[in-house]
Amino acid sequence: MGKQSYKFSSATVDYYFNGDLTGLKEIVDINNSFIITDEHLFHAHTSKFEGWNTIVLKPGEEYKIQATVDSVIQQLIEMGADRKSTLIGVGGGVITDMTGYIASVYMRGVSFGFVPTSILAMVDASIGGKNGIDVGIYKNMVGTIRQPAFLLYDLSLLKSLPLKEWENGFAEIIKHACIKDAAMFDELEQHSIEYYQTNNEALQQLIQRNCLIKTKVVQEDEFEKADRKLLNFGHTLGHAIENEYKLMHGHAVTIGMVAAAKISEEINNFYSADLGRLVKLIDQYNLPSAYVYNKHKAFETLKKDKKKQQDYMQYVLLNKIGDAKVLNIPMVQLEELINNL
Repeated sequence: MGKQSYKFSSATVDYYFNGDLTGLKEIVDINNSFIITDEHLFHAHTSKFEGWNTIVLKPGEEYKIQATVDSVIQQLIEMGADRKSTLIGVGGGVITDMTGYIASVYMRGVSFGFVPTSILAMVDASIGGKNGIDVGIYKNMVGTIRQPAFLLYDLSLLKSLPLKEWENGFAEIIKHACIKDAAMFDELEQHSIEYYQTNNEALQQLIQRNCLIKTKVVQEDEFEKADRKLLNFGHTLGHAIENEYKLMHGHAVTIGMVAAAKISEEINNFYSADLGRLVKLIDQYNLPSAYVYNKHKAFETLKKDKKKQQDYMQYVLLNKIGDAKVLNIPMVQLEELINNL
C-alpha cells in the first residue's frame, strides 16, 4: 500500500489511497486496536473483521448520539482499551464522526484512524478532523477537531453500497466542484454515476482529487477561521432540514446548494445560466434540486446553527462555478431570502 502523508497543525495524517482493509494490520497493532463499525458493514464483510476486537453499532444517523457514545465507551472499558489503544472507524460518515469523537474523549484522547466505506465518507466526512454527534435535530452540535492518524481507502468496499449511497456521496463531490474546481464540474457534466461505478481508474482519480481539495483547504485553515468555511456550501439550510425531514445528508446538501445558488443570484451577481447548470448536474446525478419544507420551521432551526454570529449568518455563496465566498447576511435579510426561494 502506498502512503502519502499530509501535515496539519498538530498532527501528520497518513493517507493510503490504494489500500486494502486486509492491510490494516500492517498499520496498527491488531491486539491493541478496536474497530467500530455498523451492522450493515459487519455482515457484508464478516471475514475481513476476523481476529479484530470489533464493536458493532446499529446503522443510521439517528444513532449518532451521546447514548451510543456512552455504550461504546462502556464496551471499550470492558474490552480493556487503554491509552495506547487505537480506535478504527470502518464505515460511513456516521461511524467516522462518532469514532473520532469517542477517541478524542476516551481517557482524554487515544489514537484513531478511519477506513471510510462510502463515497461521502471518503471525500468528506473522514477528512479534516471534525468529529461529533447530533443533539436532537441539531447536526454535529457537540464535537471536537482532532486529526486521525491515518486514512485507508479500499475502493472494493464500495461494491456493497446501494445506489442511493453513491448518489449521496456525489453531492459532496459536486459541492467541491462548485467552490473550488470548475474543471471538475465540467468533467462531472460529461459523465454519470454509472460511468464511475464501472470505471475503476476514473473513480480512483475522482476520489483522490476530492480528498486533496478538502485536505488542502483544511491544511490552510484547520480551525475554520477563513477558507474552510467554504466547505459549508449547501450545508446551512441543508442541515436545518436534514434531521427534521429524515433526509439523506447528500440530498439535504443539494437542496441547500440550489438554495444558496439562488441567494447568490439574488445578492451576489451569480449568473442564472450557472444556476441552471448546477440544477441540471444535480438532477443528472439523481439528487434532489428542490424540496417542499416548512420555511419558518427551517429558519428557526437554522438560527441555532454554529455559523450564526449574533444577528447575522456566515453564508457560503457562489461568485461563479468553481469560486465561492463567505458573506455575512443579517438574519432579518436571510429570513426574507429563504421565504422567497
